[in-house]
Amino acid sequence: MLARRKFLQLGSLGLSAISFSSFKLKPTVRKPIVISTWGEGIAANQAAWNILKSGGRALDAVEQGVMVTEASQNCCVGLGANPDRDGFVTLDACIMDENANIGSVAFLERIKHPISVARKVMEKTPHVMLVGIGAQQFAVSQGFPLEPQKLSEEAQKSYNNWLIKSEYKPVINIESSKNQTAFAPKKLDNGNWNHDTIGMVAMDANGNLSGSCTTSGMGFKMRGRLGDSPIIGAGLFVDNEIGAATATGQGEDVIRICGAHLVVELMRQGLSPENACKKAVERIIKIKGAAAKNIQVGFIAINKQGEYGGYCIQKGFDFAVCYADDKNFMVPGKYII
Repeated sequence: MLARRKFLQLGSLGLSAISFSSFKLKPTVRKPIVISTWGEGIAANQAAWNILKSGGRALDAVEQGVMVTEASQNCCVGLGANPDRDGFVTLDACIMDENANIGSVAFLERIKHPISVARKVMEKTPHVMLVGIGAQQFAVSQGFPLEPQKLSEEAQKSYNNWLIKSEYKPVINIESSKNQTAFAPKKLDNGNWNHDTIGMVAMDANGNLSGSCTTSGMGFKMRGRLGDSPIIGAGLFVDNEIGAATATGQGEDVIRICGAHLVVELMRQGLSPENACKKAVERIIKIKGAAAKNIQVGFIAINKQGEYGGYCIQKGFDFAVCYADDKNFMVPGKYII
């Protein structure tokens, strides 16, 4: 009798152990959340957060967020930025929602908010991308006013300074918040203002993802040059089952590896956002070899659990993260070189 009772007790304990070992708590999901590139992301995140904290849609948040950056006249993005080598400011942007709806504009002139035009392309046309005068005509037809064809005061100074030698030598990392005061743009020793891109990805309270990317491109670029920013899969990609990613830096090399799409696919394989970004950076370095020391590329990403991460080629890239009223902060990007 004692032996039988002891056996039943041990059996009961064994079943309990099996039950508890097979029971797994669901991971806590951090949402809503928004992240964006560079120091300008602090103000952009705040605008996005104002929508997200009220239960708003991630798509609205990523549009409104980067509009803050586009509207700045002394920034890396928008009509106040450095022109191409012919003296014209041309803007590029794309946007993507949780349903894989996408819109893009490129080589757009005299329109203050290219990200909003990109959204109109997504919602009002059968197309994905409009460029040049066609994009401008569409913007005007949708009620966007044409802004004056005139450089901002600081961009004009930068352009005049550039014309002295007319050398195309982009300076890496000049967008970093470490090179700015209170996340305001910094004037460089050569008279230029910092320039590049703001990319933003967000997840709303419903767990849906969206992303946006907008830029004036490299200052003093060849007329007609496009980088990665308006290209879905390069500068931005969203998969609502997996996560979202965006890129910044030398667009030619982001395009070379379909960077944002690659990061999302690496997350699909089980990598964390940070490790996925790292693997994408490593692929660029493998392709570029020794020349990688002369360029900068950075990626940021979030997954469906609200985990975030970023990685870059070399020291100097940072990104902004916001997931609460009192949680809007900069994160230094980890780097390889």
